[in-house]
Amino acid sequence: MKALLISSIASNQGKTLLTTALLNYYKNSVRPFKIGPDYIDPQFHYKISNTKSINLDTFIMNENQVKWIFDKYSNKDISILEGVMGFYDGMDKGCSAYDIGKLLNIPSVLLLDASGSYITISAVLKGLKTYKDDNTIKAVVLNKVSSTMHFELIKKQIQSDFDDIEVLGWIKKDLETIVSTHLGLDLTKTNHEKLQKLTNEVLENIDLEKLETVASFQKEKITNYPFEKIEKVDKKLSIVYDENFSFLYEDNLVFLKELFSKVELINPTKNETISKDTHLVFIPGGYVETAESYNNIKDSNNFKNSLIDHANKNKHIYAECAGLLYLAKCVDDKPMSGILDVEFTLTPKRVRLGYYYSQNGLKGHAFHYTKPLDTKDAIDILSKKENSKGELGAWKKNNVYGTYLHTMFRNNIKILKDYFGI
Repeated sequence: MKALLISSIASNQGKTLLTTALLNYYKNSVRPFKIGPDYIDPQFHYKISNTKSINLDTFIMNENQVKWIFDKYSNKDISILEGVMGFYDGMDKGCSAYDIGKLLNIPSVLLLDASGSYITISAVLKGLKTYKDDNTIKAVVLNKVSSTMHFELIKKQIQSDFDDIEVLGWIKKDLETIVSTHLGLDLTKTNHEKLQKLTNEVLENIDLEKLETVASFQKEKITNYPFEKIEKVDKKLSIVYDENFSFLYEDNLVFLKELFSKVELINPTKNETISKDTHLVFIPGGYVETAESYNNIKDSNNFKNSLIDHANKNKHIYAECAGLLYLAKCVDDKPMSGILDVEFTLTPKRVRLGYYYSQNGLKGHAFHYTKPLDTKDAIDILSKKENSKGELGAWKKNNVYGTYLHTMFRNNIKILKDYFGI
């Protein structure tokens, strides 16, 4: 099979641009992956390739578990992994593009911004290549190149300085599609014709035959299941899922379908109701606190009443981030379900971003702009360092549990035992 990891020296260097073009070009035979805990890029990946994107996170999961996840889902002719931030960013948490590339032995392609430079690009590449000797950097693509002559200058320097780096090609600056549609900023609003035009522009000067040679890859076959085994549960699970509650890891969905005898997806925007025979409800994160998203669900009274009825029967509810907010009394002047006796406010400044530890032994990530106005029913602390001082991050009332922490379930059976009622 073939596999490539797309990375760069920082965010906003064009990783998503190149990944988008490659996913569209290989859309009939590609599996997308995202390094780290991000939910947004995998949604873009799916829109382009029509194949679910899988997160690979060596902070939330251990290395053997991530190897197993990659082996399970890399079932297409080619796997495209999109990195996070810069190539080495995240090493302190054990989850950088470098860490994943090394762990899975996947060839890495660096997208380097060539604007206003030529010889210095090779110096930057040398720094990246020599910072860690066991990296998997095998090739480069040059971005924001002004002309063929500009590209040839840089290529000549790289070929002079390195005998183990392939220069796959270049992307010209000021692509017509980006300038006219801002496609790179909002892939949700593109259409097939614009996407195809973007793909053609991005890949016009990239040697795809050479790229596929670089991508040649021997996948390690994982035979042992590196997670706690748990018997299938004869219960029905309802997952709240729509454009407002869309932060749902694909493997979480797959795992929950493996675990529960019945799983249904409930769309609040369509005012669908929780089934009366449901044993527990899972509400993922999303955007419920924003004006646009709130307007989508504010009149979904049938859904809200069925959720309240479920809670009043002392059945289990587990909610993450936006799900937590929806369980609350309100977010500022926006009434929510009132299942939890807590109010939240939306702040202009980000409250949390990054990986966190909870007091109950879980690891995950959080990213939100809301904060609680009181501490009633608060039960857990989220902190940047394990067993250190942190801030309130989870609330519980009877069998209803809501948390700011996003995590993965397959290696966190404790969540299911403590809060899913299994």
